[in-house]
Amino acid sequence: MTIEMSPAGMSQTAMSRAASELDHCVLIGPPSTRRTQRAPEFLIVEAETAAEQAAYRALRRDVFVTEQGLFDGHDRDDVDDDPRTVVLLARGNDGTVLGGVRLAPIPDIAGDIGWWSGSRLAVAAPARVRGGVGPALVRAACARAEQAGVVRFDAQVQQPVERMFTRLGWIRLPDAPEPGPDSVLARRPHVAMTWPISRFARLAETTKAPLGELLETLVRSGTGFTGDDAAPVPGCDLVAACDAILPTMVERDPEWAGWCGVLVNVNDMLAMGARPVGLLDAVAGPDADSVTRVLAGLRHAAEAFDLPVLGGHTQLGVPAALSVTALGRAARPVPAGGASAGENLRVTADLGGSGRAGYAGTQWDSSSHRDPEQLRALADVVPALKPTAAKDVSMAGLVGTAGMLAEASGVSAVLDVAAIPRPAGATTGDWLACFPGFAMVTAEPTAAQRSINLPEFVDSAVCGRFEPGHGVRLRWPDGVRTSAIDAEVTGMGRA
Repeated sequence: MTIEMSPAGMSQTAMSRAASELDHCVLIGPPSTRRTQRAPEFLIVEAETAAEQAAYRALRRDVFVTEQGLFDGHDRDDVDDDPRTVVLLARGNDGTVLGGVRLAPIPDIAGDIGWWSGSRLAVAAPARVRGGVGPALVRAACARAEQAGVVRFDAQVQQPVERMFTRLGWIRLPDAPEPGPDSVLARRPHVAMTWPISRFARLAETTKAPLGELLETLVRSGTGFTGDDAAPVPGCDLVAACDAILPTMVERDPEWAGWCGVLVNVNDMLAMGARPVGLLDAVAGPDADSVTRVLAGLRHAAEAFDLPVLGGHTQLGVPAALSVTALGRAARPVPAGGASAGENLRVTADLGGSGRAGYAGTQWDSSSHRDPEQLRALADVVPALKPTAAKDVSMAGLVGTAGMLAEASGVSAVLDVAAIPRPAGATTGDWLACFPGFAMVTAEPTAAQRSINLPEFVDSAVCGRFEPGHGVRLRWPDGVRTSAIDAEVTGMGRA
């Protein structure tokens, strides 16, 4: 399981140092306390051959059947037959298998919702003398789980080993019973523990956390719309939005940057229930060729969404940059801060397309393959939903966006992980953290279900609730709630 939080009281510098040491330990065990570093005694590798799998099973039999007597004859189970199971081995310099551990999705759960567990951690008796093998395998399993897009990583740990897991950063599983007769597994008491993956909290911290302090001195235009990505223009029905594209993206992927400059602004409009009416652009680059490529992507997107480029600014001989402003109309703009405790949380998204090449796990492209008629139909989504609050999923990902909507509304968000619409080609971790082509988080009263007329290529589901409090929690099929983001995402507070 993963509780999304950073280690309490640890500074960024300390976290960076700890991460560096962790990488070292994953590979060769704990760093030496001597003045001179010892040569690596073992290396953690992923078992790939039948011989390596057999060596791991033989070690497990020696430890759990022969030595500890936890099983009769063998300790094999269904996890061993799951093709998704990953086995990590600690191998000595001479190739000897010194230890091993396996990790896999929780069985009996439909599909892979990002909930995995580690099990069968075994260390050969001779390797226990010098130590370090067990902790290194646990660290490696945690790193491998995060690499696989896992959001919750659990383990049932024998009571005598709980202290080691606690030292490694694991915590007792929230809502789990205290060790007792009901926690006896394989003839010995076990403790339910979890590794606190902080992916969503880290993403929110790096992309959104500074906003409150940075923007507190600005005059706000549009009472009640703090935290929105677009802003109503006082005295009329105009709505305006402005987004800048990352300079590195403009440099290395200029056509896509131009497309996204339009896309993100259109999404900001649509989240407020506004109809986009035109665009302004400010583009810069070292030469005319680079700017031409950016404008080509921008023109392609503007034509697809049927939006005129009303004007803008172009500059040459400078580093690459792009920002786009969108104008729209909305008689009654939908705020991000309109949710109330007790209301449903709905996610509506276009799950088509695939991960964008070159942006592994961070961008999902559902828009560039859609025809203009489909793209323009997205303007009908928020009006059809009739939400009390809405926000389009942005750089903070689906979890971070839910947190921003909740923050602006003065409530907390609870997401039912298994109910969130998700494309088959993305891991749960990546989907909840990436920038999608089109995805909306909305709030609605918990009234009787009603018919919602949405484009046929769009998926929509109630997959959570808003509750008193702050932050974002994830709810799992076993009823356990884990923390995804503990603090306010932006620090801008309630609208």
